[in-house]
Amino acid sequence: MFPQLLKFGDFWLPTYGFLVTAGFLVGLWVTARLARREGVNAELVINLGVYCALAGIAGAKLLLFVFDWEYYARHPGEILSLSTLQAGGVFQGGLVFALATGLFYLRKQKMSFLATADLFAPGIALGHALGRVGCFSAGCCWGQQCDRPWAVTFTSSLAHERFGTPLHVPLHPTQLYEALAEAVVFVILYLRYSPARRRGSLIGLYLILYSTVRFAVEFVRAHDQPNPFGGPLSTTQWIALALAGAGVWLLARRAAPGTSSGVAAP
Repeated sequence: MFPQLLKFGDFWLPTYGFLVTAGFLVGLWVTARLARREGVNAELVINLGVYCALAGIAGAKLLLFVFDWEYYARHPGEILSLSTLQAGGVFQGGLVFALATGLFYLRKQKMSFLATADLFAPGIALGHALGRVGCFSAGCCWGQQCDRPWAVTFTSSLAHERFGTPLHVPLHPTQLYEALAEAVVFVILYLRYSPARRRGSLIGLYLILYSTVRFAVEFVRAHDQPNPFGGPLSTTQWIALALAGAGVWLLARRAAPGTSSGVAAP
């Protein structure tokens, strides 16, 4: 666990921010590479990636505020604090906002939403994997206490001060669970990519695979918020179920004529 990658006097570079940025750039590089293989304007795809990233950051933060609204209502000054700005937020919120932004941009550019989303699916998985390693380095998004041989123990007082990370307690490395799973998802999606694919098949598969991973990991992740409806599932798990359902629909839908490949909208 290394929350500070580099430090020069009072200035320090957070490992989390560095890895999230690296994940975004690597994921965008993969997407641009796939776009060129398909004969798509890579500049349009890169611009879309930047807009979606900004929207994703805003969405992830917003859902974080929604989940912890009682805390931020009592401490409004924390909304713009350094610890909050460095926190990763809730990934599903970022995904939803990014998808909405992407839909608006693609309609404006007359590009197929599903075909372009397929181009982004492998890169999203790879970038998210690196981002979760960043979470582990920062000490956020920790798991419940456990006695497994692979349990991790955080010792950084900085992580405790900024995120409330439990120290000197063996915990499930939930961040690494997701990072490893997302890396596997990336390999699956990248190997299944083909210009002759049915539109929406890759993004649909991504939604199913990632949502399954997140649903399972949530059972061993530490939570401060009570589960909605008084049931055993967290809010994030309900969101994961909804996204998985969307993925199933994308894979099960019949391909309309002219939807087997191509990014340009009909």
